[in-house]
Amino acid sequence: MKLHIKYDINLCCKIVLQEQLDKMQLPYTTTGLGEIEIKETITASNYQELVSNLAHYGIEIIDNPKNIFVQKIKDIIIEMVYLEEPILTLTTSAYLSQKLNKSYSYISLIFSEVTFTSIQNFVILQKIERTKQEIIEGKETLTEIAWKLNFSSLPHLSSEFKKITGLTPSAFQRIIKKRKEIEFSEQ
Repeated sequence: MKLHIKYDINLCCKIVLQEQLDKMQLPYTTTGLGEIEIKETITASNYQELVSNLAHYGIEIIDNPKNIFVQKIKDIIIEMVYLEEPILTLTTSAYLSQKLNKSYSYISLIFSEVTFTSIQNFVILQKIERTKQEIIEGKETLTEIAWKLNFSSLPHLSSEFKKITGLTPSAFQRIIKKRKEIEFSEQ
């Protein structure tokens, strides 16, 4: 039997972090998205144990200031893309500038320097991943998904989707529908 699962990646990571820190009996405070403050000095062996435990879940502790900043940018973009209601009044650049209290040109420069891609490319990739999830869930039309993810139109979504996946959203939708029919008939 195949199960289709919807999950909140931020919540999953938060729970894993809490469980690992509690298991190691390290007092901590969550200070923000992707930030935890350990309230006491941590020994080198405890630090390595924590690094190892978190790596098991694909979670990495970031030490480099530029990488920390880029991770914050990515976290904010992912948070923005997964909001239930689109932010119609702010552009991505304005949203990032507001959240990080930095100029967009600085944010963009650091992001591209570390990742070798643009913020816009990262945003599009995240929106396409969200589009795929929405199509798989099958609760909304493509037009509703385009609006929800702040695309200017359905043709704009279709164009970006095809650039990234090689398929139109409609073709992807048909593939998902066919897979579900096959899985249902096999039960």
